[in-house]
Amino acid sequence: MNGRHELKYHINASDYAQLRMRLQTVARLDENVGDDDGYIIRSLYFDNYSDKAVVEKLSGLSRREKFRLRYYNDDTSLIRLEKKSKENRLTYKESTVIKAAQCAALLAGEYDCLKTPDEPLFMELYTKIRYQNLRPKSIVEYHREAYTYHAGNVRVTFDSNIRTANWVAGFLNRHMTTIPAAKTIILEIKYDGFLPDIISDILQIGWRNQTEFSKYVVGRLV
Repeated sequence: MNGRHELKYHINASDYAQLRMRLQTVARLDENVGDDDGYIIRSLYFDNYSDKAVVEKLSGLSRREKFRLRYYNDDTSLIRLEKKSKENRLTYKESTVIKAAQCAALLAGEYDCLKTPDEPLFMELYTKIRYQNLRPKSIVEYHREAYTYHAGNVRVTFDSNIRTANWVAGFLNRHMTTIPAAKTIILEIKYDGFLPDIISDILQIGWRNQTEFSKYVVGRLV
């Protein structure tokens, strides 16, 4: 599994409008977007009683990981279990589909639903629930607009309206109430071996300050 570079920047509404217009001249809307308005992502993050994932992020550890459940546009017919890890400034992601019934059982504390030998990611989460006390901890929801560029396998996203909720049992409830977690817009750039100059120039990367912004951590601190 190859790691990807991941850059994040805070931008304002004026920045967003300008960058979006420039980006559309060379990049394509992500095929999953569906229309110009982007899509909604809802994620449920796991952590232990000591808030290991929060502490590792705030401490800036170069090697860390977190597990999450995720679905899009209120569509619970396709839910993914994901493990996102960071090592030597590269980001790695593993992902597998989890059925809504399994997801509901997991939220209800029926962790044996993960004991599926032919699903390594299920088994890894099950083991860490048992021995590291990982538990469903917090929900994060936001709007995403995504673009792709073929060279460098570049993906550029604008994330906004970042909201959170601690009622983890309501993860599958599309009417669940969430509260604002951050007013900022996050520009995120992911790429493989290199970032093409044309993308770097369009997004004006040279004079922007990177951020280690984490939606999960911000949601936990609300």
